[in-house]
Amino acid sequence: MSILKHLQWFFKQERKSYFIGLMALLLISILSIIPPRILGWMIDVMTQEQLTPQLLSLGIGTFLLIALMMYGLRYVWRIFIFGSSFSLENQMRETIFKHLTRMSSSFYQRRRSGELMALATNDLKAIQNVAGRGILQLFDSVFSGVAVLLAMFFTVHWKLTLIAIIPMPFLIIASQALSKQLHKTFHVAQESFSDMNNRVLENINGIKVTKTFGQEQNEINRFKDLADDVYQKNLAVTRYDALFDPVIIMISTLSIFLSLIAGSYFVINKEMSTGDLVTFINYIYQLNWPMMAIGFMYNTMNRGLVSYERITDLLSVKADIQNQDDSLKQIPSGDIDFKIDSFVYPNQEEGNNLTDVHFQLRAGQTLGIVGKTGSGKSTIIKLLLREFDEYQGQIQFGEVVAQDYNLYDYRDAFGYVPQDPFLFSMSIADNIRFGNPTASLNDVRQAAKIADVDEDIMGFEFQYETIIGERGVSLSGGQKQRIAMARAILLNPECLILDDALSAVDAKTEEIILHNLRDVRDDKTTIIIAHRFSALKHAHHILVLEHGEIIEQGVHQQLLSHNGWYGQIYNLQQLSQGGDNHYE
Repeated sequence: MSILKHLQWFFKQERKSYFIGLMALLLISILSIIPPRILGWMIDVMTQEQLTPQLLSLGIGTFLLIALMMYGLRYVWRIFIFGSSFSLENQMRETIFKHLTRMSSSFYQRRRSGELMALATNDLKAIQNVAGRGILQLFDSVFSGVAVLLAMFFTVHWKLTLIAIIPMPFLIIASQALSKQLHKTFHVAQESFSDMNNRVLENINGIKVTKTFGQEQNEINRFKDLADDVYQKNLAVTRYDALFDPVIIMISTLSIFLSLIAGSYFVINKEMSTGDLVTFINYIYQLNWPMMAIGFMYNTMNRGLVSYERITDLLSVKADIQNQDDSLKQIPSGDIDFKIDSFVYPNQEEGNNLTDVHFQLRAGQTLGIVGKTGSGKSTIIKLLLREFDEYQGQIQFGEVVAQDYNLYDYRDAFGYVPQDPFLFSMSIADNIRFGNPTASLNDVRQAAKIADVDEDIMGFEFQYETIIGERGVSLSGGQKQRIAMARAILLNPECLILDDALSAVDAKTEEIILHNLRDVRDDKTTIIIAHRFSALKHAHHILVLEHGEIIEQGVHQQLLSHNGWYGQIYNLQQLSQGGDNHYE
C-alpha cells in the first residue's frame, strides 16, 4: 500500500473529485444491501400466504428505483474517480517529458530510447490504474464488505455471520503472499518489455541498413527471442495473477458452504426464517466482489508500485549541468575566450580529450576547426554549448564566465547545425520556424534563401507546406542539411555552429551558402567544422587538432604555406576534383 503514500500529493490535489466519487461508492454500497432484504421479506410473505398485488408492486417498484439510483451513482464515481486518474497520468507524463528535455546528451547515451518510451507509456498506465481501479477496488471492497457484514450481523443473524467469516483471514494471508511474488515478477517483466521496445525502435530507425545488408531474417529471429522472453516473463506474472481468483472462489465457496449448513440448522430450530436465510446467502454472494476486489487491489497496487519505482528512478537523475542560484539571465554576446587546459569525459579512466586548447574569437569572426576523427573537434563544441561543465580552464562569452549564465539563456546565443540533422514530421515551414514559431513565411523564406534551399522547396507540389516524412525521409541529404541550416539562420544567433553541416552538398552550393552567410552575419560569430577545407578559405582563424591538442593554427594561406597536415590534405582534396574526398 506504500504506492498510496507516494501518491498522496495527487489525492490532496484532487480531494474534491475523490470525495464525490467515494461518496457515490458509499451510497451504492448502502443501496446494494436493500434488495436482498426486500427479497427475503417477500419470500417470508409468500411463505405466510400474505402476498398481495400491492405488496408485490411495492417490492418491484423499490427494486427499480434502487436500480436507477445505483445507475446514476455509478456514472458519478466513474467520472470523478477514473477522470481524476487520467489527470494523474497526464501530469506525470508532462513531468517526465520536462525532465527529459533538461537532460544532457550524456544521459541519452546511458539510457535507451525504448526504455524511456516504456516508462512514458506502459509504466504510466500502471500508475494511472492505481489512482483509478486501485482506489475503486480498495474503497469499494471496504464499503461493500463493511455494509454487507453489518447488514448480515445486525439485520439477519449475528451467529451465522461469525461462522460465515471464518475463512476470511485466509484471503488476506494468501493475497499478501501472492502480491510479494507478483511484485518481483512484474518488475522483471517491465524490464523485459523495455528491452523489446528498444529493439523495435532500433529496427524501425535502422530499417534501411537492415534491408541494405539483407539482415531481415536475422533481425526477425533476434526480435522473436526478445518477444519470447517478454512472453515468458509476463506468463510468470500471469501465473501469480491467476492464483488470486481461485483463492477467492475457494474461500467464497467455503463461506457459502458453512452458511448453508449452519443456516439450515438455525431455520430448522426456528432461530431464523427461510427468507432470512435467502437474504443471508444473497449477502454472501455480494461478499464475492469485496473479496475479489481485495485480490485485484493487491495486484493493481503492486504493479503500480513497481512502475512508480521505475519512474522515480528516472526522475531522480539530476541534470549534468545545473544553474547557479544567482545565474545571469541574459543572452550572451561579444567575444568568445576559450581556454581549456585539460578535459576528460566522465567515466573515462585515462588520457585527456582536450589538452591546452586556447583560442579567442572576436564578435563577427569566423573560426574553422579541422582534424582527424577523434581529434577533439566535437568536444570543443560540446564544451562551448555547456554539455559539460567539469574541466580545467575557463570559457568566457562576452567577458562573463559561461557557468555564470543561466543555462537556457546561454544556449539561446547559439544556433547549432549538426552533420546529421533531425527534422520533425511536419511541414517544411514549421521545421524552419521550429526555434521561432511566430516567424512569418517571409522570414522563413529569407532564411531558406540564405541556405540555398528555397528553390528546391518551391519545386515541391505543396512548397513550404510540404509535410516531411519521419526524420526527413522524403528529402535528400543535402536538402535536410540546408533546411536544418535555415532553421538555425532564422534564429540569427550570436554564434552559429556548423558541425560539418555542408558535407552533403556539392562544392558550388557550399560556396553559395558560405557567401550568403558572410553577407548576413558580418557582425555575428560563426564556427565551422569541416572536412572539406575549401569551406574555410575565408575563416579569420583555423585550428588544426590532433589527439585533443592544437598542432597548427592560423589563416588559410598561412597553413598552406607551412605545408603541414592542413596543407597536405588540402592539396589532396584539390587533386580529387572539387574536394569531395572526406579525408579525416
